Amino acid sequence: MSVAAPLVLRPGDGARLRVLTRSSTAPAGHVQRARMVLLAAEGVSNAEIARRVGMTRQTVISWRARYASGGIDALADLPRSGRPPVIDEATVVTATLNPPPSGLAVTHWSARLLAGHLTRGGIPVSFAEVARIWRDWGLQPHRVETFKFSTDPQLEAKIRDVVGLYLDPPANAVVVCVDEKSQIQALNRTAPLLPMRFDQVERRTHDYQRHGTTTLFAALEVATGRITADACYPRHRNDEFLTFLKQVAKAHPRVKLHVVVDNYATHNHPNVKTWLAKHPRITMHFTPTSCSWMNLVEVFFGIITRQAIRRGTFTSVPDLIGVIRAFIDAYNERCQPFVWTKTADQILTKANRQKNSDTGH
Repeated sequence: MSVAAPLVLRPGDGARLRVLTRSSTAPAGHVQRARMVLLAAEGVSNAEIARRVGMTRQTVISWRARYASGGIDALADLPRSGRPPVIDEATVVTATLNPPPSGLAVTHWSARLLAGHLTRGGIPVSFAEVARIWRDWGLQPHRVETFKFSTDPQLEAKIRDVVGLYLDPPANAVVVCVDEKSQIQALNRTAPLLPMRFDQVERRTHDYQRHGTTTLFAALEVATGRITADACYPRHRNDEFLTFLKQVAKAHPRVKLHVVVDNYATHNHPNVKTWLAKHPRITMHFTPTSCSWMNLVEVFFGIITRQAIRRGTFTSVPDLIGVIRAFIDAYNERCQPFVWTKTADQILTKANRQKNSDTGH
């Protein structure tokens, strides 16, 4: 039986092939072919090469010939027969931007659901490809955000008025943001909290007992961040608001007082107007309809909810009120002003852009 002559490697191929055989990331087939070529270059017979790499002798001969004619590039996989699958990204994007068929009875697409739907429709696609296309196009069907357009006819005037107070407050005057957080529940868990431990977060029972509600009225001084508040109101009608407004006026005596409030009816009640007419040093400024987020005291309401109320346990309304007052006293020791950065023009430009954008999908 004749022995094939050693295979002659092209310049530099020896080092490249040896690197390939040691690679942990290269395809197994490519590593196997590189070993065949290196053994053939050492003069090992085709039959012995086949035994060492676990292939047939004819396969070894074929890959020797492939290398001889085309070098290392010829060791790559040959193109497979048939038309390769083509992912039509436009089809995936279009399907994503439209609601799922009513027969699926779902509100939004998932990657697996859309991939299965398109595949059944004759477009072969994997959920991984759908997920990749979503990432590339910035599509997130699983997420949802809320929005509301203000229909206030005085939208621009009110935005400029309130933002002007934040960015350029009047000299020798105090600006406060006033609002109420109603229906704060005194909830008592049915079992004591289990404290946080290593590898275990704090735990509490999912059920609770209700012990009534209260309303927190608060005023945030824009320049300092200091809070004037009271939480002993069972309701939030115009009488309670006027009582608290008098408390705020007493906390800031003998200065011009500018009060930012939202469009809740009690803030503009005739009783309130009558009292304001007798106290001209106090001026009310109203945020636009559906724009209560412009009232900076809402930021404080978020802080007290997260840090004192949501995870608290209260056996009664007086217990809840005591905790709220204690938190406000401690908060005022460390308070800092909230800095408003957006100009009125920036807010109006963004509002107009969102209102005029295509939200049909």
